[in-house]
Amino acid sequence: MESTKYVIIFILILTGAVAISLTGLREATKSQAATNEDIFNKRAILTAVENYLPGGKKVSELSDQEVLALFDEMKQPVVNMEGEPIEGVKAEDINMAKERKKPEPERRLPVYIYEHDGEKFYILSVRGNGLWDEIWGNIALKSDLNTVAGAAFDHKGETPGLGAEIKDNPAFAKQFQGKKIYDDGEYVSIKVRKGGAKDDTYEVDGISGATVTADGVEEMLYRGIKYYQPYLKDLKQQSLLVQ
Repeated sequence: MESTKYVIIFILILTGAVAISLTGLREATKSQAATNEDIFNKRAILTAVENYLPGGKKVSELSDQEVLALFDEMKQPVVNMEGEPIEGVKAEDINMAKERKKPEPERRLPVYIYEHDGEKFYILSVRGNGLWDEIWGNIALKSDLNTVAGAAFDHKGETPGLGAEIKDNPAFAKQFQGKKIYDDGEYVSIKVRKGGAKDDTYEVDGISGATVTADGVEEMLYRGIKYYQPYLKDLKQQSLLVQ
């Protein structure tokens, strides 16, 4: 009986130790997963300015430490729908999926200001709907606040070989480089045209067989960048005052 009691006590102690170890492992894994997701998201944002990264590197060639260092150097304002800065929060803290669920007047907009060789690039985040689920992207504007320096897109469930091409085919996003979002001072965004672009300044080619996704990208860009218009207008006014 005495030996049985000690065996039971040993089993209980061992079970408790295993439970504690598993809890610690789970928390450590959760923390690492959050870190990995954070770096993944930051790489996606940097893809919009990939042509302007230090040393001519591609995003995939950057180490995690280099990615984090670049973000430490960036200004990361957050603005409301009136273009006014919100204190106490950084752009990287904003979850665009959660913001999209809020009423429009309450949404917060992240801005990433990346600098390279004396020029500023303003990276804006946008989110919309594809054929099957949400799509999203990051659009970098040059310092004239009109010319697109680069773009990057992603999706939750678009069809491989069709709508998923917005992410999987680099040629799609590359088309946006050099496009304009204003026509003689009027905001027009960028059209994704089925059958091929007809205007080299304001249009890109659509994706064959993925009209709904392409239309979703066009709508997302128009609406998403329009949200930033008060902020961009203020930046332009500030630039004129400096001049």
